[in-house]
Amino acid sequence: MAPSPNEAIVHHAIFKDDAMKELLFDQVTEEDQPKPRDYEVVWLNVIIMALVHLAAVYGLSLIGQCELMTLMWSTFLWFWTEVGVTAGSHRLWAHRSYKAKWPLRLLLAVLTLTAHQNSIFEWSRDHRVHHKFSETDSDPHNAKRGFFFSHVGWLLVKKHPDVIKNGQKIDLSDLTNDPIVKYQHKYYLIMMPLFCFIIPSLVPTLWGETVWNGYFVAGVLRYVLSLNCTWLVNSAAHIWGNRPYDENINPAENIFVAGLTVGEGWHNYHHTFPQDYRAGELGWRVNPTTIFLDFMAKLGLAYDLKTVSPAVIKARIERTGDQKLRNFRDKHD
Repeated sequence: MAPSPNEAIVHHAIFKDDAMKELLFDQVTEEDQPKPRDYEVVWLNVIIMALVHLAAVYGLSLIGQCELMTLMWSTFLWFWTEVGVTAGSHRLWAHRSYKAKWPLRLLLAVLTLTAHQNSIFEWSRDHRVHHKFSETDSDPHNAKRGFFFSHVGWLLVKKHPDVIKNGQKIDLSDLTNDPIVKYQHKYYLIMMPLFCFIIPSLVPTLWGETVWNGYFVAGVLRYVLSLNCTWLVNSAAHIWGNRPYDENINPAENIFVAGLTVGEGWHNYHHTFPQDYRAGELGWRVNPTTIFLDFMAKLGLAYDLKTVSPAVIKARIERTGDQKLRNFRDKHD
């Protein structure tokens, strides 16, 4: 379904970049729909993922032995690593929904190292492919293959050939020309262990915690919890929730996921308007990432924050939104 003239005008004003407009306007055809496939398991990934989750379960058993400050430190790390992914890899680099000066870009790059969800380049590449070919064989974590596949299974098997083939059509020049992204990608495997595991494990020793507890709780457990929170956007938020903006797509509004991912659960809105820096219509409502970015904008570190006008949102709701939710909204406006 093509965008209305009004939507097209607004989107063009927001995104003059043809490569990014493709992410908004490309439509999936019936021929693109997922087909049955045989999965080729990558056993090394299975073993690593199983071991790290078992280590997280062990870390869970250590919580009662930890200092209160260690638990507070772990929570602090969880929150800011989520912000690193949402404000950095997702909203800044994958979608270019705003611009940031180098101090903020550097901070977000470090936070994504702490999150350890692949380099900014790899994360953004996969996410752009996901948006352009959502719920098809070209989607890296296609939710139509079920909750487990979209949550973690896609990381345990070889990518579908269509993911690789169509992924090569995505323009990544902005990422390859970004010095912070290039440096982080080049030295990712050297820097990641330091920021994701070593520093989080050693800081608790400052208040008398053991390195053992620091590693398994602030390091591994915090990492695995953060990882699974982010994965819920690909799985739960593509399955459960309502669809007020476009009832024809899988992504849904899921407040539970929004809470666990500091604002990324408003997924029906986000897939309908991926250029909006807020990743949701309702501003600060269960969206700490938007609060953070608004604060950064006040400091002058974030700028050119892109939004979609209320008129365009309303027009889209009337055209493709869920009829029952549309009637409810009209009644309470």
